[in-house]
Order: sequence, then C-alpha cells, then structure tokens
Amino acid sequence: MASNDRAAAPGKSGWGFPSRRDLGGADSLMRASLSAVAPGTALRDGLERILRGNTGGLIVLGMDRTVESLCTGGFVLDVEFTATRLRELCKLDGALILDKDITKILRAGVQLVPDSTIATEETGTRHRTADRVSRQVGFPVVSVSQSMRLIALYVDGQRRVLEDSAAILSRANQALATLERYKLRLDEVAGTLSALEIEDLVTVRDVTAVAQRLEMVRRIAAEIAEYVVELGTDGRLLSLQLDELIAGVEPERELVIRDYVPEPTAKRSRSVSEALAELDGLTHSELLELSTVARALGHTGAPETLDSAVSPRGYRLLAKVPRLPNTIIERLVEHFGGLQKLLAASVDDLQMVDGVGEARARSVREGLSRLAESSILERYV
Repeated sequence: MASNDRAAAPGKSGWGFPSRRDLGGADSLMRASLSAVAPGTALRDGLERILRGNTGGLIVLGMDRTVESLCTGGFVLDVEFTATRLRELCKLDGALILDKDITKILRAGVQLVPDSTIATEETGTRHRTADRVSRQVGFPVVSVSQSMRLIALYVDGQRRVLEDSAAILSRANQALATLERYKLRLDEVAGTLSALEIEDLVTVRDVTAVAQRLEMVRRIAAEIAEYVVELGTDGRLLSLQLDELIAGVEPERELVIRDYVPEPTAKRSRSVSEALAELDGLTHSELLELSTVARALGHTGAPETLDSAVSPRGYRLLAKVPRLPNTIIERLVEHFGGLQKLLAASVDDLQMVDGVGEARARSVREGLSRLAESSILERYV
C-alpha cells in the first residue's frame, strides 16, 4: 500500500519529481512532495540549514515554460544541487528554481510574479507568492519563514507545515498502538467468521463486522503510511512495523466481499468493485453503523435483516489453501457454487473440475479439512 509512496530520495538516478499533470491529483502530488522534503534528503538538509541560518527562502520544485513566464530578474545558473548551495543562494533576495529531479539549481534571485487574481488566504508576501505559484504552475513550492521559524510546503492549494521528526514519530506511534488493537480485534472477528462459515451459521451481521474492522484497519494504516512518507529515513522502522501488521488485509477485504456480495437481482445489483468503492467512500461516523456497512456491501441494511443467514461462496477459505492458483479457485467456486458443497466434496468430486488433478484434489481436500478443524478448535477451545 504505502510502498509506492515511499519514493527514493531526490537526486538518485531515475527519480523524477512529478507535476500535478503527471500524477493526476493533488493528493498524490502532496505525498510525492512530502517524500522529496522528508528527513534524510538533501533538500530537507538544505531547508533546515536555511532555517538555522535565520534567513528565509522561496523554492519552486520544477521548471517549465509556465514557471519561466513568472520569473523576472535573477541569475541563470544550471549548477548541481547541494544543500550548502541552497543555503547560500537563499541569502539573495528572490526565489530559487530547481529542476523537478532536484539535481540542479536552475535559477537564483528571481522575482516570481504569479497571477494576482488567484485566491489565497495567506498574508505574508513570501507565503502568498508560494501559494499562488503552486496553484498556477502545478509544481510544489517551499517557503521558509524567517520570522515564524517554519518550513511550509504548498501543493496545488494545499499547505503543509513540515514538522520535526520527533513530533511526527509521537503521533505515528500512537496511531500504531491503535492499529495493533484494531488488528487484534480484526483477527478475533475474522476467526469467528471462519468457524461460522464451516458450520454454515453466518449472518449478515457477522460479515459486516469483519468488513467494518477491515476498513478501519485499512484507514489507520493509510494514516500511518502518510507519517512514513513525512519521516523519510527516520520512518524505516515504522514502515517495517506497518508492513507486518497489515500483511494480507487488502486481499482479505476483497475476498470477504467476493464471498458475500449478493447475487444481482432485478431490483438490486452490486459488483465487487462497486462494493469496495462504497466502503471506501463511507465517512468515519457511517463506518461505525453496521447497517450502513451492510448497505455498502449490497444488503438492505435494515436492522431486522442483519441477523439474516448468508452463505459464503468459498473464495476466502480456498485462498488459505497453500499453492492454489486463483484460476483454480475461480473454477472450484463456479463448479460447486458454495462453501458447504466444497466442504462436502470428495477427491473424486474435486477432480471433475478442469485443471484439478488427483494430487491437487487431495491437496484441496486436506487443506479444507485442516482449516475446518483449526477454525472450530480456535472457536470452542
């Protein structure tokens, strides 16, 4: 999930800082921007040098014709980027322009003249210019305030103040502790669901509780992933802990929905992708209501229907059988139509499915039997 967001440090070969047009959204651009200015990068080192030197700075992280049209005066440099050069050049009045790879300083001491009609809530001259330029050109702009002693990142209308690693780590560790508690509860309800599936006693409420917990874990993990991006090299341990905690959560979320999304009818139809999108779009308060989560999954959501019986198709349990390809899982579910028939199937019955030979049929039969035994034992022992 977060692995793609944890980009390589600026200045590394092949790494390019994207514009809004490249990424297709301000949120993606903000994550890439935070990665570019995270602790451990040369750019962050330069920004902190500026702050310690009690000078200000205005830095545009990208150059194209639009940026060039906003520049007046200054010097054309085209020199290699270093933290010390950034610090020294910010002693000059005016802004610095870097290339989008953050490997070169292209211009220094320039005056930026953005469109004055662009709305901004900033008051200081430097911050107002940074906000307007970022909105106009689509590249991130960094403003270092001498008087306020802060570094602000402007990305397409969004403003983020860069904090000290210790403050971010404190919040991240609190979120990680919350994630651990939620993951523990998720494992409990998921284990209960597995046992109920074996006994064919699943209700809409049971499924909804698992889907709810999966979504909660996913959202907390996404918040921690943002902290990992902001922390840069300081977030490596946090990243490892996060990856361990959320391993398998995203596939499990999809498998639960595939197992229980209702069959399409004349009145109601909900695909797996639509159900995933519905869950993703729920607000925090809506996610706390089981009836609302049930509706997102395609069920009616009425309180009296939460205790209605439902039967899984078998995707989730089959996915736990070792070395069973997705294509074979699809064929098994299509052939038998439900988990209870799969559990009752003999080796000979399983061999009737295309692509399932005797060895694989025995593997499936033994795998399902072991899963059934362990689920029952975990529930009642």
